[in-house]
Amino acid sequence: MRGCAALLCVTIALAVLGSCRRPIPTAPDREAIANTVSAFHEALAKGDRGAVLNLLAPDAQILESGHSETRAEYEGGHLKSDIEFAQAVPSTRGAMIVRQEGAIAWTTSTGRSTGRFQSREVNAENAELMLLAKTENGWRIRAIHWSSHSQVAGGP
Repeated sequence: MRGCAALLCVTIALAVLGSCRRPIPTAPDREAIANTVSAFHEALAKGDRGAVLNLLAPDAQILESGHSETRAEYEGGHLKSDIEFAQAVPSTRGAMIVRQEGAIAWTTSTGRSTGRFQSREVNAENAELMLLAKTENGWRIRAIHWSSHSQVAGGP
């Protein structure tokens, strides 16, 4: 009986490991999707509110630090400080992972922001998830989730 249970466990483990190693297909519109996300970040860094808002779908949701904003709320509030932050604090982004299912896509990336903002030192690791939808005007951002955590001086 023990031999059967062990064999069953090994079989299940191999099946799970085998399924984890299957490559995920490349998104057919990978370049256009990645360009949309990059254009959003470039617009923030340039302080181009119009370009930022053009890339956000009318029903976009922005989630950050436990808060959720509609596109309109973001436009009237937090967008200003995001532009100021992007202009003041150099950020590097790691590789962007792009996935697509038809007219819906999502991207994930991590990065680091280091510098000074509003009289305080910034040294943070960041994570970003964006959900995009293909429209007649190209890919538009429907949702953004940003999270970050500060690095302790002398830490990794």
